[in-house]
Amino acid sequence: MENISPKKRKTMNGNGTDSSSSAYFEAYEDLDVHRLMLDDKSRTLAYKNAIFNMKEHFADKIVMDVGAGTGILTIFCAQAGAKKVYAVEASNLANIIPQVAAENNVVDKVQVIPKLAEDINPCEIEKVDIIVSEWMGFYLIHEGMLDSVIFSRDNFLKEGGLMFPSVAKIYAAPCQFPCYNELWNDVCGVSMKCVAELYRNSKSLKVLPQLIPKEDILADEKLLVWLDLNTTTIEELNRLGGQESVMICSKSGKYQGIGIWFDVEFPDGSILSTSPQADPTHWKQFVIVFPQTFEVEDKEPVAFTLEFCRSADPRKYQISFNMLDALELDHEIPCDCYMTKCIVTKAYIESQKLTMDIDTGTESMAC
Repeated sequence: MENISPKKRKTMNGNGTDSSSSAYFEAYEDLDVHRLMLDDKSRTLAYKNAIFNMKEHFADKIVMDVGAGTGILTIFCAQAGAKKVYAVEASNLANIIPQVAAENNVVDKVQVIPKLAEDINPCEIEKVDIIVSEWMGFYLIHEGMLDSVIFSRDNFLKEGGLMFPSVAKIYAAPCQFPCYNELWNDVCGVSMKCVAELYRNSKSLKVLPQLIPKEDILADEKLLVWLDLNTTTIEELNRLGGQESVMICSKSGKYQGIGIWFDVEFPDGSILSTSPQADPTHWKQFVIVFPQTFEVEDKEPVAFTLEFCRSADPRKYQISFNMLDALELDHEIPCDCYMTKCIVTKAYIESQKLTMDIDTGTESMAC
């Protein structure tokens, strides 16, 4: 086992921000945090399966695990046949990784680098064939760890090397949130709707982690952000989303906010999803609660913009939501909403398709 000596913890990261001595790394030294993540079987097995599904790509290769934590992904890579795994970990958890490696008989394959990826001198290490990292935060990008992964890709990954994961996506959908509304209608026989209004107003100022029952989703999810982690730049992460999104309700209900979640995809094609449709993860989903309720009907269009802008603290984002008038925006073609123009357009497209099918069938019979 070889360690590269750490620099002083007070350093500047790629955004020019003093982060190495911040509460960020101190928080990740709490083993309860790692217990939560390791106990998330959807998360942990997604990585293990993606790595072992491509064992031939790891055999005798050099791998970098960015933000290695307690070292579980490092161990997976070594077990899959990697020749060497650089375990990059800036917190004091770097001291644990050698013990975990020894316990799993891969100590000869693991080299701990106890510093920020941005502080590694490229001359200190070999170029790597694969970068593995579990960098995702709430609503995907909170914590800003993707910056370190991109820096590592640009400085340490061989041309044509693999990224685990390789694609990341953020989705959103209109939802109803009875947990923020219905309690106050009848509290042991007492109506407290005025308190409910104050409660929702306070919650509307935050973005909240919460598991969303799939029956409370009012429309199919909308893809807001798509990141190719082979090419995405740090600058592109400063502002994400912001496009006008029109969604068609698939049921009648109470439109009380927006649910946000993410998926990541691995090079083997497998997906780790935090969708309400998937098994729950420690990330849960994130919700924006409206201060008031809007009744919606089946096939009614709703529209909004949702934008993520990096804040002064580069590990955090400001999320801006704006509700739009769906009747004034262009809809996808064909569209399933109840607006007359969309119904007529869809009927026309279907009639043209039917005509083409009949013509094709006639030509086939003639042949």
